[in-house]
Amino acid sequence: MIFSSPYFLFLYFPAVLLLYYISPLKWRNLVLLVVNLIFYGWGEPVYVLIMFASIAIDYSHGRIVTRCKASGNDRGARMAVASSVVFNLLLLGFFKYYNFIAGSLAAVGAGFLPVIDSLPLPGGSIPFTLPIGISFYTFQTMSYTIDVYRGDARCQKNIITFGTFVTLFPQLIAGPIIKYKDLDDQLEHRDHTVEKFASGVQRFTIGACKKVLLANALGPLWDVYLATPGDRLTTLGAWLGIVAFSLQLYFDFSGYSDMAIGLGRMLGFEFLENFNYPYISKSASEFWRRWHISLGSWFREYLYFPLGGSRVKPPRMVFNLLVVWAATGIWHGASWNFLLWGLYWFVWIGLEKLWLGRVLEKTPAWVCHIYGVVIAVVGWAIFAVEDFSAMGPYLAAMFGFGAGALDGDFLYYLRNYLPILVIAIAAATPLGKTVWHKLPQRARQAAFPMLMLAGLALTTAYLVDGTYNPFLYFRF
Repeated sequence: MIFSSPYFLFLYFPAVLLLYYISPLKWRNLVLLVVNLIFYGWGEPVYVLIMFASIAIDYSHGRIVTRCKASGNDRGARMAVASSVVFNLLLLGFFKYYNFIAGSLAAVGAGFLPVIDSLPLPGGSIPFTLPIGISFYTFQTMSYTIDVYRGDARCQKNIITFGTFVTLFPQLIAGPIIKYKDLDDQLEHRDHTVEKFASGVQRFTIGACKKVLLANALGPLWDVYLATPGDRLTTLGAWLGIVAFSLQLYFDFSGYSDMAIGLGRMLGFEFLENFNYPYISKSASEFWRRWHISLGSWFREYLYFPLGGSRVKPPRMVFNLLVVWAATGIWHGASWNFLLWGLYWFVWIGLEKLWLGRVLEKTPAWVCHIYGVVIAVVGWAIFAVEDFSAMGPYLAAMFGFGAGALDGDFLYYLRNYLPILVIAIAAATPLGKTVWHKLPQRARQAAFPMLMLAGLALTTAYLVDGTYNPFLYFRF
C-alpha cells in the first residue's frame, strides 16, 4: 500500500514542509505532532489510540520519577521506572507476540490461549494486526523514563513536546531508534538553515535511490530463489539468492534510515547515523557495530550493561550475551527463525569475546573480511527463510548438499542480474565515496546537483511506473 513506500513521503512531505515553515516557531512542535499523528493514522487510524496511551503513560511516569527523586524517594522512582517498562513491554508483547505464543502453545497441545483474529471495539471490530512502528517507538519511550531516572535526560514537562518526540514521523516506522536524551535540546531549539535543508534533501535523495533503484531491483532475484523447492536448489544458486537478499535488506533499511535523517534535517533535527558500511566488517562483533547502530546501542545501554556487560566472569558474560541476543532476535519478529537467528549471532560474538577475537587479530585482513561477510550472509539465510521446512534445505544447498553446484537457471539469473549486483556490491563499500573525494572539487561541485536531480527523477519515475516496492522492515 502507499503508506509502506517512499511514494507516500513524496506526496505527503511537501505539504508538511509548507505548513511547518509558515507556522510561527512556537507552534511548530504542535504542527509536527498533528501531522505525525495523521501520518501514523493513515495505516490504521484506531492504533493512534495506542500511540496516545504510550505518550500519556511515559510522559506521566517521567514526571513521577522526577517528583520522587526530588523528594528523596528513590524506591518510588524505581517503581515508576519499572511500571513504565512493564507497560511498554506488555504493549509490545501483546500486539507482536500474543498470537505467536498462542499458536505455539496450540501446536504442542496446550492451546488454552485463543488466537485473536480481530479486536472488538464499540463500533465493531478491526483485524488484529501489528501497529506500525511499535517496536521502534516503545523502545524510544522506555529509554526516556530510564534516562530521566539515571539523570541522563531532563523531565519534559510539555506534553506536546514529548508527543512530538514519540511520534516524529521521519523515523517513526523504520528508525533509527532515537533516545530522548539525544533529541532533548533539538526539541526545544533547532536550527533551520538553507545549508541544513539542502543537506537534508541530498540525504533523502540518496536514501530513496538506495531503496528504490537498488533494493527494489534486487528483490525479484531473491524472490525467485526463496520460492525454489529445496530439491532444486544448487549451491551457487542458493548463494546468489541470499547475496541478493543481503544487499536488498541493506539498501532497503539503510535507504529508509537515510531518508529519515534527510527528512529530519529538513525539519531542523539531526538524527544519529544507523549504518556504517557493515559488509566491510572483519568480525561478527564489528558487523553489529556497523549494522542497525541505534538498535545495537539501545540493547547495550539498557540491557547488556545493566546485566554486567563484559566486566564479569566469562560464564556470566556468556549469559549476558545470551539474554541480549535472544532479545535481539525476538525483537525482529514473532517467529522461531528470528530467535534462532539471534542465537546464531550469540554463538559467533560469544566465541569472539572468549578466544576467536584474539585469533582474528593475528589473521590477514582479507581473510577476516571473508569471514565477516560469510557469517553475515549465512545469518541472513536464517533470518529470511521463516519456514523451518525450507530453511534446512536452503542452508544445506549453500554448503554443497543441494541439487549440484550450478544449473542453467543460475547462469541465466547471474547474467541478467550481474550489472546490478556489481553496482550494489560496490555501493555497499566506501569505494564510491573514496573515488568521489579524489575528484577535483570543481568537478564535484558541477556534477553533484546533476546527480541528485537524475537520482530524484529516476526514483520518481520508478515509483510511478513500478509495482514492486516491498518494505522489509515494515513489520518490525
